[in-house]
Order: sequence, then structure tokens, then C-alpha cells
Amino acid sequence: MVVETGTEQLSIRDVSAASGLSAHTLRYYERIGLMTPVARNASGHRRYTDFTIEWVILLRHLRSTGMSIAEMLRFAELVRGGPETVPDRLDLLKQHRTEILEQIESLQSTLKVLDQKIGAYERGDAITPQKNEVEHT
Repeated sequence: MVVETGTEQLSIRDVSAASGLSAHTLRYYERIGLMTPVARNASGHRRYTDFTIEWVILLRHLRSTGMSIAEMLRFAELVRGGPETVPDRLDLLKQHRTEILEQIESLQSTLKVLDQKIGAYERGDAITPQKNEVEHT
């Protein structure tokens, strides 16, 4: 079980500002189990530790690179499982890294095509189809 090790008491606004995730997203992530239950102060407001910021920044990056919520939940479960789950966490992250590299390769190929098209338009030698033609260039 992961225990938040930080001692600083942070508001949801603090964590939102530091992580780039909205308060709504933070509450959602807590509700679905991506985050451990968050302590509350006497007035019922969530009080986070500095560990939370590191964790939610990691979650934000995983999500922004296309990791599904289900995969993120699996990763969170593994983290909570303790040190014996490190090999499984490593496998999950390596697989995701491979997927990211494939995305980057695809984007680089697309960027090359766009750069070629931009160059053709800038040189004035791009072919402009007639209105009745189906092909677009």
C-alpha cells in the first residue's frame, strides 16, 4: 500500500496549479481509485501532501501520451501492491514507451508530408484541383 510520505498540507487548488490538472479531474481520479483516499481537514476540505503532486503529474503525463484510464488504474494498483510489483510496473511502462515511440514515428512521418505540402504552396507549385475533382492536394 502506498502511503503519502509528504507532510505539507496542500489544498486542491494548490495541487491543481502545480500539476496542471483541474480540481474536477483530481476529484474524479480519487473517486475511481487512481489516487489513494485524500485526508480532509476539520471543515471537510481535501488536504493533499507534496507526494500527491508528483503522482498526479505522472498521471497527467501518462494520460497525455494516450494511456487509457484502465491502464492507469492497473499501474496504480501495482504501485499500491508494493515493491514486489516493480517488475510488472516496469513491463507496463516499457510497453507504453514502445507505443509512444510508435506515435512519435507516425507523427514525424505526418510532419514530413505536411512540410512537403507547405513547401509546395510556398514555392507556388502546388497543384490546385478543379472544383469537380474528387482528389484533394
